[in-house]
Amino acid sequence: MPLDLFSKTPLPESLPEKMQITVDELKKSSGKEDCLKKVYGIMTRKYRGYRVKTYTRFFEVFKKDIGCFWGREGFLHCTNMNFVMRTLLVKSGFFSEEDLNLKWTQIWYVSPHQFLQVNVDGKWIDIDIWANTYGVGFGDHASGFKRS
Repeated sequence: MPLDLFSKTPLPESLPEKMQITVDELKKSSGKEDCLKKVYGIMTRKYRGYRVKTYTRFFEVFKKDIGCFWGREGFLHCTNMNFVMRTLLVKSGFFSEEDLNLKWTQIWYVSPHQFLQVNVDGKWIDIDIWANTYGVGFGDHASGFKRS
């Protein structure tokens, strides 16, 4: 399950056809930073977080079907978004799992929240797709009541 509390969920070996097309385009990126920014754009256009749906769709947090995630738009749990993003980044060939750290924080001081740290040329960049809709931009993450 992409809950990833103690370890990273293994990435899928094969991808849905439309996702593979996206990965093939990402492989044409000029470098790590370019690829990361393209993936960030794809992810923030496709997915978003919703405070209430985090609770009303709680059991979706246990899904791990990349085809299910890629085939939809709108709400995904933060852990599921990070699973999709890890898949895109690693399959692009520009990143390895060692370049990606899953990080946990608290939002609203009571709700656990996961974001991704990505290593680009020795610099760790925070990526929080779920919180983008609440004003958290590239290089930042939600925590406490900060834009969450």
